[in-house]
Amino acid sequence: MAFSFMSALAGALILSLTVMPVMASLFLARKFSEKDSFVVRWCKRGYVPLLRGAIAHPKLVFLIAVAGFGVGVVLASRFGAEFIPKLDEGDMAIQAIRLPSVSLERSIELTTEIEKTLLAKFPDEIQSVISKTGRAEIATDPMGVEMSDVFVMLKPKDRWHYGSKNELITAMKEVLEKVIPANNFSFTQPIELRVQELLSGVRSDIGISLYGDDLKKLKQLGDRIAAVLSKVSGAADVQAEQTSGVPYIQIDIRRDQLARYGINAANVLDAVSTIGGKVVGQVFEGQRRFPLQVRLGPQWRENIETLKHLKIADPGGRHIPLEQLTDISVGPGVAQISRDAVRRRFLVQVNVRGRDLAGFVSDAKRAVEKQIKLPPGYRIAWGGQFKNLQEATSRLMIAVPLALFLILSLLYITFNSGRLTLLIFLNVPIATTGGILALWVRGMPFSISAGVGFIALFGIAVMNGVVLIEHVRHLRAAGQGINDAVYRGALDRLRPVLMTATTDALGFIPMAVSTSSGAEVQQPLATVVIGGVITSSLLTLVVLPAIYRWFEPAIENVEV
Repeated sequence: MAFSFMSALAGALILSLTVMPVMASLFLARKFSEKDSFVVRWCKRGYVPLLRGAIAHPKLVFLIAVAGFGVGVVLASRFGAEFIPKLDEGDMAIQAIRLPSVSLERSIELTTEIEKTLLAKFPDEIQSVISKTGRAEIATDPMGVEMSDVFVMLKPKDRWHYGSKNELITAMKEVLEKVIPANNFSFTQPIELRVQELLSGVRSDIGISLYGDDLKKLKQLGDRIAAVLSKVSGAADVQAEQTSGVPYIQIDIRRDQLARYGINAANVLDAVSTIGGKVVGQVFEGQRRFPLQVRLGPQWRENIETLKHLKIADPGGRHIPLEQLTDISVGPGVAQISRDAVRRRFLVQVNVRGRDLAGFVSDAKRAVEKQIKLPPGYRIAWGGQFKNLQEATSRLMIAVPLALFLILSLLYITFNSGRLTLLIFLNVPIATTGGILALWVRGMPFSISAGVGFIALFGIAVMNGVVLIEHVRHLRAAGQGINDAVYRGALDRLRPVLMTATTDALGFIPMAVSTSSGAEVQQPLATVVIGGVITSSLLTLVVLPAIYRWFEPAIENVEV
């Protein structure tokens, strides 16, 4: 969008300097009289008394402008923030997570039950349901058989019995947790789910990474953090990573028994390794090689009582049962060990609904810091969409001052006056106030989309000031008094200023009111520009003429 906008401006500049003069010489009438249209005359009738009052009371007008800016600053300090507005993709993705020890067959049964429940309970909202359990053949998305992605294709909203998607999600979660309690459900959207995984490695809006060394300690702290987060306003689908729960066969060698029978421990370990497969050689097919494995049959490796009777030969040729040489037991073990930045990591994921992302993270951080005391060597990192917001905000902290500096430089080069540059630059904070008020009226938090809108607004706001001040300076250079020049200049430039503001606002209105796919990203940008253009036009037409005399430099520097 930015590239298209800059390209359009560059093309318009070239056309205005080359094609338009030629077109004007061909099509403009040789004899004409300047006459205002009825719209301009009507605007001037309302503008003249306002302009005279502003010129007569410059201090009052300036104080009102400063007060408006102060109101904008107060509102901005109370704004929430998010990376980008959440796009409504039209469909849903539900992640069903079970115990790590679940079998593939049981996962398929539960997933089928989820599909049937959703289709039966929500026939007016759901068109179809498709599920995927585990990872694909190409392991770009690591998932165990305990995890399923349920893709829910929705019907048009005019057929729903629910007013919004959040209400539908709440109803779905209540039904699923009641009918299928053995699952933990997380609601998101198909594209959003994959993008979050690719960008931040988490499947939710926020991922809290807990780093440490001891797996049990990480699990305890992570579960406590999840409990704290679940009580923060706006928290939804809080999930702590499942790092344990997989049943393991644990075989401990009894050294005293090995010594009694004279059996080497390596022989026992070789026999035990055949449970999963022991490589005993290679098979050659031309230049290709394949490992040859020996593995116990299913009837031996799937039954621990049968496994206990596995025979191990001693040096005398006797066959000793495995249970006499080892202690065999089944117990829960580690399901996965995640690592990041050369440290073990435990992940807590949470979605945010009903409030802004930055506000939620701020409250969540305070709650976690107050209630969770980390041992030495352990630390917490906040990621997901919040990390993207932080990174984008840091880039804006460079881009915005740079844009303002370039605007100031161009203004100074144009007018060769610091005072006039400062006067025109007053359009920027006033335009910013209008953008903030517009966001507040529509109930939108600050986002990167809105930040881009503010940058675009700065240029539009400054352009109106240049149009007015340039004309006033030429009138002053022609010998008119300061009050007459300001009054006449403001009236003469009423039409171009209103035309610029109106065309800009009309151009962004479709983006501001659009409800199609992707409109959520466009709306903050358009809202900021429309609100800022309105307040900037008021400043250009009212405040700048009122306070111009305070900033006027020496007349002799102006060239006619």
